Amino acid sequence: MTTTLSREQLARLVAGDIAPGSFVNLGIGQPTMVSNFLTPAQHVTLHTENGMLGMGPEAVGDQIDPDLINAGKIPVTELPGASYFHHADSFAIMRGGHLDVCVLGAFQVSTTGDLANWHTGAPDAIPAVGGAMDLATGAKDVYVMMSLFTRDGTAKLVPACTYPLTGVGCVTRVYTNEAVFLIDDDGVRVRETFGLTFEELAARMEIPLLRAG
Repeated sequence: MTTTLSREQLARLVAGDIAPGSFVNLGIGQPTMVSNFLTPAQHVTLHTENGMLGMGPEAVGDQIDPDLINAGKIPVTELPGASYFHHADSFAIMRGGHLDVCVLGAFQVSTTGDLANWHTGAPDAIPAVGGAMDLATGAKDVYVMMSLFTRDGTAKLVPACTYPLTGVGCVTRVYTNEAVFLIDDDGVRVRETFGLTFEELAARMEIPLLRAG
């Protein structure tokens, strides 16, 4: 039996699932790692909400330019043909349906694809919606990368979100270290599992799971 995926393995898996020629936005946090595993043959164009098309992998060492960062303030590289533009134009790309995929983190995802990723509702929590609502509404497909379980073992893929919503019915895939889930009109399908069987996974969830065909 295989073990659960590492963060790097999960990022590589997501990168491999992005269709060639796609225009993609990677959210702050774990989704940013996906840029390190996209291949030139995919011809994927990465967009950042702070005003860039053609972002490359994360910058390291002598590549780091403090003026070249993504929306999460992480130093990045630029690919040939990269362009820069006003913040308002960047949000017009997001809101106008020009992105094929966005990859976001999440606190919760519901069985109908509702997304909660900007606020837990806790009194001492700092809300951080950023451009997530625009991305969730504007992108053709919304992929989520998240840990499947909280520290107390509660699943974050839930019957209905209890945190404030970012988007309604927008999530189509959920990538976790234990499994990949596909969300459609029929419910939540398990595409593949890592480190546990379908039956073991289903026993830990509060939602019904379907096997991917």
